[in-house]
Amino acid sequence: PVIDYTHFSLTQSRSRRLTRWVAWNIDGTTLTSIDRSGSKFVKDPRLPEDTQVGNELYAGNRIDRGHVARRADLTWGSPSEAEQANTDSFYYTNISPQVEDFNQSARQGIWGLIENAVLTDAEAENLEVSVFGGPVFGEDDRTYRGVALPREFFKVVTFVGDGKLVARGFLLTQNLDRLEALDLDEFRAYQVSLTTIEERTKLRFPDEVHSGDTYAAPESLADHRPLASVGDIAW
Repeated sequence: PVIDYTHFSLTQSRSRRLTRWVAWNIDGTTLTSIDRSGSKFVKDPRLPEDTQVGNELYAGNRIDRGHVARRADLTWGSPSEAEQANTDSFYYTNISPQVEDFNQSARQGIWGLIENAVLTDAEAENLEVSVFGGPVFGEDDRTYRGVALPREFFKVVTFVGDGKLVARGFLLTQNLDRLEALDLDEFRAYQVSLTTIEERTKLRFPDEVHSGDTYAAPESLADHRPLASVGDIAW
């Protein structure tokens, strides 16, 4: 079932006890900054506790609680709306475990700036953007404290530009073709087709979203180059 929160919705994987995907909306005209101090990570009381990974995974180690839907993307609308969205963003259902190096590099790098780039560079009409994101579950994901830790994440950004729907896909991964030992490479962001994301996640995007994916992706994964800056994104 789809679980709704303020400005985002998601589906939880019962077997992995993590979200399969999160979908969120951004209204760039009313975004506001809210202090996160005092915000607490909590399990969603609407769901059985044993279907959610909580603090038992994160205590006393270098694994970070990574927001799937960025907190900064959700804090828009009226003051009370933005405050509630900030609170909702800390439910563990919107959190995916990320090893510290992964999360820190992602936060400082392109991954955390993609939505900003849409609002500033891509000329989204009315500064309205819809985003889908989540972990990529692999059969070979490393298990720690009984939880299989995702080694890739995906993001699909959609907006209306020049009267047409635009959809762009991205993967954050250590190695796009998965041929090298994952622990030996740093995480990089790649722009990819929605078809590539579907193949990895087993998710399916609507035809309308596919129609907006006009990115001319290289035919071979080996020919993809990591994004060096948000200026490399082909909107």
